[in-house]
Amino acid sequence: MKNYLKLLNFEVNRFFKLYLTLIGLIIVSQVIGAIVVSKGYMNGVDQVMYKKQLSMSQYIKDYGLFSFDHFVISEWFLLPIFFSIAMLMIYVFFIWYRDWFGKNTFIYRLLMLPTERITIYFSKLTTIMLLVLGLVALQMVLISIEMQIVNSIIPTDLQSHFSIYDFDSLEVLDWVYPNTLTEFFLIYGVGLIFVAVLFTAILIERSYGLKGIFIAIVYGMLSFGVFIAPLLLNAFSSGYFYSLEVFLMELVMSIIVLGSAIWIANHLLKYKIRV
Repeated sequence: MKNYLKLLNFEVNRFFKLYLTLIGLIIVSQVIGAIVVSKGYMNGVDQVMYKKQLSMSQYIKDYGLFSFDHFVISEWFLLPIFFSIAMLMIYVFFIWYRDWFGKNTFIYRLLMLPTERITIYFSKLTTIMLLVLGLVALQMVLISIEMQIVNSIIPTDLQSHFSIYDFDSLEVLDWVYPNTLTEFFLIYGVGLIFVAVLFTAILIERSYGLKGIFIAIVYGMLSFGVFIAPLLLNAFSSGYFYSLEVFLMELVMSIIVLGSAIWIANHLLKYKIRV
């Protein structure tokens, strides 16, 4: 455990500067965006009311209320999120390949540490999940701040009701902010499995060279096939199984995919990747 925590701390620190940059990008873009979108909306309201000589109640009747969705679907909100997701996806590969192709081939120093080699795998996997969850937590805090900004610029009479806990109205965020604890474990559990399979595919490629690329692709396809097998079975049987039965089958398949990814990675680190 001590070695695992040391490796985890090491991996987090390696990405920390870029991570702070991503955090800064999200904060600056979304805070400025909340101001720009809100002021732009109010300018439009003032112009329409002035030109058409409308009262606020008439304007609301004709044009409706401002929804926080107007900001959420803007490029100010979405672009930094998608950019951060892209950077983390790249880092899933970079966290391994940097050790092989970086200065002094650092992977060999990691593999010679007096600890089980699978600990390296777990530390990198945990690092990715911590980075993801950190950005999710940041976004939840930012939404509260952005709502305050919007409220300070747009009168409440012109706004539709929105609660920070009511993410159903923010369809674009449904997959980021689950409504229940079960959905949270489902969504981020799938994310964990996806990253674990990618990590194992990378180790397969590193173990077998050029032919490893083909093996890694086949492995990824097989893992995906096993994972979605219960859904396909239920679809082909015209919904024969109950939702709970599909869920339990999916849970078993998820455990198999994750367990096999860890087992294969452990085998490769022990016996195929040489120092």
